[in-house]
Amino acid sequence: MHATIKFMQWYGFPAISRYRPETLQVNLGYRCNQSCIHCHVNAGPHRTEEMSRETIADVLAVLALAGMKTLDITGGAPELNPHFRELVERSIELGVHVIDRCNLTILEEPGHEDLAQFLARQRVEVVASLPCYSAENVDRQRGKGVFESSVRGLQRLNALGYGREGSGLVLNLVYNPQGASLPPAQAALELDYKRELKAGFGIEFNQLYTLANMPIQRFGSTLVSKRQFNDYMALLKGAHRDDNLESVMCRTLVSVDWRGYLYDCDFNQMLDLPLVIDREAGERRVHVSQLIGRDLSGNPIAVRDHCYACTAGQGSSCGGALADAVHGTATRAARG
Repeated sequence: MHATIKFMQWYGFPAISRYRPETLQVNLGYRCNQSCIHCHVNAGPHRTEEMSRETIADVLAVLALAGMKTLDITGGAPELNPHFRELVERSIELGVHVIDRCNLTILEEPGHEDLAQFLARQRVEVVASLPCYSAENVDRQRGKGVFESSVRGLQRLNALGYGREGSGLVLNLVYNPQGASLPPAQAALELDYKRELKAGFGIEFNQLYTLANMPIQRFGSTLVSKRQFNDYMALLKGAHRDDNLESVMCRTLVSVDWRGYLYDCDFNQMLDLPLVIDREAGERRVHVSQLIGRDLSGNPIAVRDHCYACTAGQGSSCGGALADAVHGTATRAARG
């Protein structure tokens, strides 16, 4: 069990259950060309975990037979998995909407120079990490030179039509706070991003997603070392809104780790809290291949204190703020 878990107190997060799953979020591995301090996966260049071609075949079988509408591909840098492109191509052939969670700098890595063109050709939705429109803030969080590389990546995507009105190529950005605080209002910050990136670099994009940092893995350890962990947990708990429970991503999403095992969300995956189908039978590990023919509607979702990061304030998930979606003012419902 990860070191930060023992610092968590049990606040009693409300019990929730799953609706009919529509999104399969697949983690292709923990290897990444970056090592960001806020990373809840603890990904980096030296990680070796990687989904095999056999497990990817199981994922494709589920997409073909289980009625999933969306494949949400994540990592690490998922594009580093040698089977990434095959997974994308075959999923598109099945009529599944594909999302690639891209860190942008991967577009300049040797061997990936044509990645942007591939994504555009397959009409993959790109969700790109950019924790600020300031070079100083981005490099502080993600490493020296990351901002400039990210800008070049965004400009490359724009040149292919991503983020441009009428192109149909969707480019969304992701903001994370610099430290132990909640993200600001998503709609207002999106306007700031669009103004600054357009004026400074000619960059356009569709939406900004604001995500609260998860108090687990690398960020959780940072909080502990700075003696901010308990204060941050109290902040999340104090800002909890029941309204956000309706739209948290785990309601309609199933998370798959690199071995093919299932979790209620990517965060539970990192804490080794598996999805359990039959609690009375004590089944502890469910493989993605077992999804075929199963109805997970009404299945209880494993919750712990870290779940307050998804329901605090305006709420956040892999699809950005939740509060606006609940009240009907967001341009897209929040889904993983």
